[in-house]
Amino acid sequence: MGKSKFGLALVLVLLVLSACGKKDAGTAGAEAPAASGSVIEFVTTQDSKPLAIDAKLFDTPAAKEFLATGKNPYVGDAEAVAKGKKIFQLYSCTQCHGPEAKGQVGPGLIGPTFKYPKDATNKGMFETIWHGTNGGMGAKGVGLMDPTDPKNGITPDELLKVIAWIRSMGSVTGNE
Repeated sequence: MGKSKFGLALVLVLLVLSACGKKDAGTAGAEAPAASGSVIEFVTTQDSKPLAIDAKLFDTPAAKEFLATGKNPYVGDAEAVAKGKKIFQLYSCTQCHGPEAKGQVGPGLIGPTFKYPKDATNKGMFETIWHGTNGGMGAKGVGLMDPTDPKNGITPDELLKVIAWIRSMGSVTGNE
């Protein structure tokens, strides 16, 4: 009986020690908590390397759901779609992608074909907009859009609304 208690205590100590060396739960990845205990893992569009996004930025129920599942709960929500259109205009996305996201200087965003095939999913489009592309679009995510101002840029919740508006313009929902 004494050996099994010692073994259990040793396992617990090892687990605690191994957790001490990990990053804090503020990055979106295997370490970040979610209501379900798991989160999606983001990758950059440029080279598919891991993309850490502070889980604290996912501060609304919709953003938390997206972080846990990769599904955009705003798709089909008329109020969120209307806000997404305004945000799209506010960040001057219309300058490159046109007023209806069908393309102008930059590519069309409504599909079903995309410059970056991963953009057919909401997770993929989120990654592309958040961290930018190889083709000239800079990062739009908060803290990335203007590195000198960590509060400048689009939040995850705002980005999900923009994606919901983009999805409303075509036949792809991204939640399939």
